Amino acid sequence: MAERQAVIGSRVGLHARPAAIFAEAAAEAPVEVTIALEGEPAEDALDASSILSLMGLGAEYGTTVVLRAEGEGAEAALDELAKVLETDHDSE
Repeated sequence: MAERQAVIGSRVGLHARPAAIFAEAAAEAPVEVTIALEGEPAEDALDASSILSLMGLGAEYGTTVVLRAEGEGAEAALDELAKVLETDHDSE
């Protein structure tokens, strides 16, 4: 299983617009991706393509999250998704 850590870069955290952008990118990934706050057990991870799950995560600016995926293309997908999370979408 591939795993990546990412730090939330949007000043408003993983809410509304940043969550929608990330959920769309996760849905387009060739593998199923989960997300969890750093330190939470892998079995408590949420569906990264669900905007409601993302907003319910409560990840604020500077929070470290863990992305996980399994299968062909998982490493590359997680690299791209980590970049999305680390971008401040509110400054664009």
